[in-house]
Amino acid sequence: MKLPGKIAIMGGGSWATAIAKMVLSQTETLNWYMRRDDRIADFKRLGHNPAYLTSVKFDVKRIHFSSNINDIVKESDTLIFVTPSPYLKNHLKKLKTKIKDKFIISAIKGIVPDDNLIVSEYFTKEYGVPPENIAVVAGPCHAEEVALERLSYLTIACPDINKATSMARLLASSFIKTSVSNDVVGIEYGSVLKNVYAIAAGICNGLKYGDNFQAVLMSNAVQEMDRFLQVVHPIGRNVIDSAYLGDLLVTGYSNFSRNRTFGAMIGKGYSVKSAQMEMEMIAEGYYGTKCIKEINKHYHVNMPIVDAVYNILYERISPVIEIKLLTDSFR
Repeated sequence: MKLPGKIAIMGGGSWATAIAKMVLSQTETLNWYMRRDDRIADFKRLGHNPAYLTSVKFDVKRIHFSSNINDIVKESDTLIFVTPSPYLKNHLKKLKTKIKDKFIISAIKGIVPDDNLIVSEYFTKEYGVPPENIAVVAGPCHAEEVALERLSYLTIACPDINKATSMARLLASSFIKTSVSNDVVGIEYGSVLKNVYAIAAGICNGLKYGDNFQAVLMSNAVQEMDRFLQVVHPIGRNVIDSAYLGDLLVTGYSNFSRNRTFGAMIGKGYSVKSAQMEMEMIAEGYYGTKCIKEINKHYHVNMPIVDAVYNILYERISPVIEIKLLTDSFR
């Protein structure tokens, strides 16, 4: 396999658009799968994504768009999946082309619902893609700041470090610095957990807890993340690296964070359904909370923050009561 070969973006949201911007800074052409033909037509006419990061201009002559996932997969060597995790299975149901010989990059920060599998495990189990042909992208990196070309950092993880390095070169630019790792499982789970903790941070913000408490919440969150990762995938990692702690902090504090925004609405009294309807964007942490709760039934890690968020979102326990119980457990 010669990497990266022909590259495809699989998804049409803000993070997909940001990654397309990164890739096109290093390559001449790009394949791009989008589900909706009307969005593709508008993109070609306007020269930008009509729904997300509209300030980012593209030379559409360099992009081959298609709403046919099989056509895009057949014509590509490296597939960068950037669809929300709850929708991944529906997209892949249309896939008839084998992908076990493709190189897969997951930029999806979530777990496949119902299967309770991180994305790399899902591609291996369901599609036979060998782990050494799967990479994940993580880091404290909001799509909105990529659009503004503000300096950002990404970590690309793959069991094959040479392949991770190749992908890191693909995504690097004057405003994107990259590093590599072999901790695919830890980085994927960390990406799921930081969304859950960002919801917790948002809930506390909605309840008018201040910056002092948010700092305590984040310090407890990184300890909880570390406990879980060391049980699920015990390797030598430093959880204060940017792929773990950095991603947690930016998602917990940034106004660009949809998970924090979702949590803040819950803290202010919105129901889950009304918050989801008003946001019109996916808060991955909502689904991730349930998945982690289910997965942790097998591991029994002490995870009071995950438990509190689960109780609020799925058991409909009052945020006021649940967060008060949580604060009493912190030191």
